[in-house]
Amino acid sequence: MHGYTEATSMNDEQWLGKISALVASDQAAVPFGAANSNQPQVHVLPAEPVQPAAAAHTSAPVVRKVMNNEMPDLGLLNQFMEDQAVGDILVNGIHSIYVDRSGKMVDSGVNFATHEDVWALAETIVKSVGQSISSERPMVDTRLPDGSRVNIVAPPMAVDGVSISIRKFPTRQITLETMVQSGQMSEELGKFLSECVSKRLNIIVCGGTGSGKTTLLNSLSGSIGEDERVVTIEDSAELRLQQKHVVRLEAKVAVVGGKPESEVSIRDLVKNALRMRPDRIVVGESRGAEALDMLQAMNTGHDGSMTTLHANTPRDALARLETMVSIAMPQLPIRLVRQQIASTVNLIINMARCKDGVRRVMYVSEISGMEGEVVIMQDLVVYTDATSDKKGHFRWANGAPRNPFVMDAARNSGMMRGMR
Repeated sequence: MHGYTEATSMNDEQWLGKISALVASDQAAVPFGAANSNQPQVHVLPAEPVQPAAAAHTSAPVVRKVMNNEMPDLGLLNQFMEDQAVGDILVNGIHSIYVDRSGKMVDSGVNFATHEDVWALAETIVKSVGQSISSERPMVDTRLPDGSRVNIVAPPMAVDGVSISIRKFPTRQITLETMVQSGQMSEELGKFLSECVSKRLNIIVCGGTGSGKTTLLNSLSGSIGEDERVVTIEDSAELRLQQKHVVRLEAKVAVVGGKPESEVSIRDLVKNALRMRPDRIVVGESRGAEALDMLQAMNTGHDGSMTTLHANTPRDALARLETMVSIAMPQLPIRLVRQQIASTVNLIINMARCKDGVRRVMYVSEISGMEGEVVIMQDLVVYTDATSDKKGHFRWANGAPRNPFVMDAARNSGMMRGMR
């Protein structure tokens, strides 16, 4: 059982040792109901509410309501799953549960009573999605049925106990209009980006972890024509495009102890997508060799394709893109890599979380070709953060765009006139 009852007589070190031993054992799941069945079993939390052992363990009521028929009961975390203001839930063993509330990371004031409770919840999650956690696989990256992304790290990798990180999937549809209303971009910028997508420009969205890259990608998809066939490719399916004709593909990790061919990588899916007659290909995140295939797809009749990658600035995104292409084909001269990027990518949009907790568009930069060995890039729109005597604002950074496709979109949307 893993109710939130009073703690056992074991101390923290004893519980961590027990969990580590369970993870190392082939029968690690047996104490929590795995049995010897060939079918994955879901460990269901007790339906009746159980109070924590003492006030020290929680300062908020425990909500124990199953969200829907598909979602596993997350017990103590249900209250945060139901809170629309919470974006991320971070469980640090029994010590604390932090949440990202309205863009600010705060201590929830709630925590688990024992390491056994956290371990049992981790098992509940992984079994509900048909996976397992073991000594050979102490790290699990998956998603819940509602689209929320989950990462779990167990002992011995997690020194202080099981770590669970949940990034909730927004329940409401986010569009460019809602991003304008929430101050994530200006109205003129929203019209410009919508025009860029309609004109089938190839776009890269970059930013740090949790900066809103996937959210922006979902919003941009609203400007894709209903008559277009879109194939999305992701490690963990998070994209919810707004069109009807969408084919969603998800990578498959190699099964521990299974055959090498059991793994299906992002690169495999990008190659396969080219045979599916797509009008556009959207890759949730480019992390490695698949970047080369993505560039080739953009340059061979799949204009208007989009992807995201981790980088702090548009110029950093270019450097990272070069590195990923070089991983795929190390014998390719760097000049040819840059030529491929310059002739393929039209626009780079940078997202970041600002001091006020709002995830905003910080830069919109165009790529217009090469001069010698250097890719020509210029910032078009820049967000200037607020100061003590001035509000934050978006401004047009330079003159007319050099890229003819970007220039056409800027002219049609009236952005240059509106932001000067």
